Amino acid sequence: MRALVMTGPSQGSDRTEVRDVEAPRPGAGEVTVDVTHAGINFIDVMARRGDAGYVASWPFTPGKEVAGTVRELGEDVTDLAVGQRVAAFLPGAGGLAEIALAPAALTVPVPDEVPSATAAAAPLMLTTALMLLTDAARFGAGDTVLVHSASGGVGSAVAQLVPALGGGRLIGVVGRAEKIPAALKSGYDAAVVRDDDLAEAVRAAAGGAVDVVLDPLGTAMVDTDLAVTAPGGRIVLFGNAGGGRSGALPPLDRLRAGNIAVAGFSVSALAVTAPHRVAVALRRVLDLVTDGRLDLPVTEVGSLAETPATHQLLADGHGSGKYVVRIAES
Repeated sequence: MRALVMTGPSQGSDRTEVRDVEAPRPGAGEVTVDVTHAGINFIDVMARRGDAGYVASWPFTPGKEVAGTVRELGEDVTDLAVGQRVAAFLPGAGGLAEIALAPAALTVPVPDEVPSATAAAAPLMLTTALMLLTDAARFGAGDTVLVHSASGGVGSAVAQLVPALGGGRLIGVVGRAEKIPAALKSGYDAAVVRDDDLAEAVRAAAGGAVDVVLDPLGTAMVDTDLAVTAPGGRIVLFGNAGGGRSGALPPLDRLRAGNIAVAGFSVSALAVTAPHRVAVALRRVLDLVTDGRLDLPVTEVGSLAETPATHQLLADGHGSGKYVVRIAES
């Protein structure tokens, strides 16, 4: 089968290529999926550049989320069928390939109403956005939500999910001014540029402090997050997009004084420790799409061979919204 393979760490696409590799076979509790579409995510870039914890060994095939049809069932898998349309989350990656190996517990049926390209955006990106809001941040209708990297995939999904979960005010932070229109188009009430006056700009846009902060930038912006969070607010750190070692968290006395909670979230870790929770969230986002309450535009990349250029687009900070790659016809 054909797969996208990274042969070693690199800041560019020079060590990424499409190769013929051996197709996986499912073991107990696993399935293989004939992939029609796969999600392209910034986590692929983090793996490519060799960030700690993302690649166990080289060569490496990235890809955490796929849509397609069940190819083969492993032992003890009884709730799925060969040929069934599914979406799957892949804790160990490997989704940017013609055939993907997935845990059955993280493979769910796709309703007929959901296009395959949208389904491929659900297991990692849409599920992460939903769980950030509902599980980690305890979002409530009417909350004001601040989202860093608002024009990216998760940021765009959050903008779609907040109205579906009861509504609230959405403030987006972007890395450069030219990304503001994309954030506003995706559903943000206001968008501001990450600069030295960020805290002041956020307060002005929010009309005061915010209730929820969703931050994928490690600990780099925690002081700013604390400065704009209202008493009783929740800050969720869910990534380390800049790479490098994370800094120290704020002292407990400061958190107590502000009545502010700081939480960590990793859907990849949760997929290992509590896969049933991830599967429930995945089913929920697919149901929201089916019901017409969630409509996330995606940019479809035409082939595996074109995927490294999309990775570089994300690495350079020029991506906007969600990207998926078409690997086979639906």
